[in-house]
Amino acid sequence: MNLLPIFVALFEEKSVTRAAERLGMTQPAISNALARLRAMLQDPLFIRERYGIQPTPIALELAPVIAEALARLDDAVLGQQEFDPATAERHFTIAPNGYAEFVLVPAIVARLQSIAPGIRLRLTPYGSDLAETGVTSGTTAMVLGRITDPPDNLVVQHLMDEGLACVVRTGHPGIGETMSRAQFEALRHVNVVPPGRLRAGLFQALAQQQLKRDVALSVTNFFAVAEMVAVTDYCATLPALICRRLAHDPRLRVLPAPVDLGSFPVEMAWHVRYRHDPAHRWLRATVAGIIAEIQAGARKTDV
Repeated sequence: MNLLPIFVALFEEKSVTRAAERLGMTQPAISNALARLRAMLQDPLFIRERYGIQPTPIALELAPVIAEALARLDDAVLGQQEFDPATAERHFTIAPNGYAEFVLVPAIVARLQSIAPGIRLRLTPYGSDLAETGVTSGTTAMVLGRITDPPDNLVVQHLMDEGLACVVRTGHPGIGETMSRAQFEALRHVNVVPPGRLRAGLFQALAQQQLKRDVALSVTNFFAVAEMVAVTDYCATLPALICRRLAHDPRLRVLPAPVDLGSFPVEMAWHVRYRHDPAHRWLRATVAGIIAEIQAGARKTDV
């Protein structure tokens, strides 16, 4: 049994070094455990490549089964225990999309540091493939973002709806206090790719309004947008809470979109086996409460 968590760590990290760091073990100890696993299962399990290790077909077949078995054992044991966030020592893996990582995760981390200093988070990216995050196998505690077509073994909770606004540089020569449809279409734009589902939602909203956008530059995350817009005459169309954050930058100015681009949902999803786990329930309630506070603060600022 003590070999199975090592198998899962190797499978998820694709690196002996990272697996050792994650489990608090030495690399020789991980290598010895892998040798025992190979002998027990009569398969190499992981093949060394230039940038790490890759699972064999046998390992790919075994991984979800082993992960589910370990999660069920954890659920059975931890479900019988009282959970005190002030004294608990736990690790949780969460998968936020780009929006959630920018807007929500800093507030979550700050709250945990204050009320649950022994809780540690590990972030894994969530673009549009739920399976790749580990949440469908139970190795990841939750995903945060837009959840589409979830499998039956996931529970999905709606957290809020988010709108869209535009950002240009302060002193932009062609834009005043508002932006017209014609001005929007005449500008060149910065696009953010991924996160996949959010990007699709924006493209669909633009298409529904028959609003054209001349994309001059595509970046891979929201953090890069401010720097790009601040030094150009480009425009970016971003979620409202991200725009609210960028509005504190004196180089930038936030404007309403020229037409109503609608909203997109922000959701949280987790594996059904964690439905009643006390620690997971506490973490989900904490996340939901933080998001409610962020929404209330945004509404108060708008008034």
